[in-house]
Amino acid sequence: MNDLILTNAHIVLDDSVIRGTLHIRDGRIAHVDTSQTQTAGAIDCEGDYLIPGLIELHTDNLEKHLMPRAGVIWPSLPAVLTHDAQVVAAGITTVFDALSVGDLEEESVRIETLRSTYDAILDGQRSGALRADHWIHLRCELAYPRLLEALEPLLDHDSVRLMSLMDHTPGQRQYRDIQQYRKYYSKHHASWTEEQFADVVERRLQQQQTYSDKHERAVLDLLSDRQVILASHDDTELAHVEHAHGIGITICEFPTTAEAATAAHQRGMSTVMGAPNVVRGGSHSGNVAALDLARLDRLDMLSSDYVPASLLHGAFMLHSEAGWSMPRAIATVTANPARALELSDRGALAEGLRGDVVRMKVINDLPIIRQVWVEGVRGF
Repeated sequence: MNDLILTNAHIVLDDSVIRGTLHIRDGRIAHVDTSQTQTAGAIDCEGDYLIPGLIELHTDNLEKHLMPRAGVIWPSLPAVLTHDAQVVAAGITTVFDALSVGDLEEESVRIETLRSTYDAILDGQRSGALRADHWIHLRCELAYPRLLEALEPLLDHDSVRLMSLMDHTPGQRQYRDIQQYRKYYSKHHASWTEEQFADVVERRLQQQQTYSDKHERAVLDLLSDRQVILASHDDTELAHVEHAHGIGITICEFPTTAEAATAAHQRGMSTVMGAPNVVRGGSHSGNVAALDLARLDRLDMLSSDYVPASLLHGAFMLHSEAGWSMPRAIATVTANPARALELSDRGALAEGLRGDVVRMKVINDLPIIRQVWVEGVRGF
């Protein structure tokens, strides 16, 4: 048997924090109790916290490794392996790699690298080269003209468990303030004149009118006999949430207003906000602050989005800044996403579940990760 014993730790359970010992056998949690042990080989955690391995349901971090410098495309498998090492070091033991299927920008690294990245993730899984447990989250840009052509070949693998329906057309949702859209994309189009920008917006609106509704219906048809969980994206108005709920969406990703988050909550949808929003104290796009939603009891989960290290930091700030208990705060990155993603074998430190464990220490109000185990195997 392969035993791992972690003792003298503050263990964060579903509803309490105990000081005791966690015993993992053959990759599964065998038992948790309040004893201390001197068993040979046991690891003395010196009073550090033990929490479940973090579950990340939407990260774009991989894109930074695919294109480490403007105009430089990195080989996909080495990029995936670097991304994997970074997420495990951030305490993430289950990761849904968000792959964008389409983009409104004509020259996009997302379009260029989609298939090779998808294949590299699956290659990493098959070869055992990955430390974290990787799944695939397909982000469907509904106004992308070639969406269905790009999407259909990706749907049949069991790793595709989550899909979000997106619409980044300027003037609504994330970019309801059209100047925020211009500011974000100006780094790629620094020479846009007023006339050129107006033309871009008009073309984007035409694409939306031509493709978005049609593509949404087609995607739903493609998923009718597949076990894929659906998420909306950047809901802003009550009508957005009502529509999402009506077509079977269960996760409300990054609502941009308290109105939308409240509507999702009332309809039993799970809300997820960006951990960078928590850490930075607000949205980089000028939308609702995640901490404000937490104080309104309208926040269920966090996603690291583009900074893996923000996931634990953001959850800890729900404890230190929003006044949530440690178990409740940690649940936003463990038990709650496990439930939303129908992963019944993880998300808590309980007997029979996967031995995905993070050891952390708090220094100067910052959670510092010291060790990480994935199914009882040291990953960091």
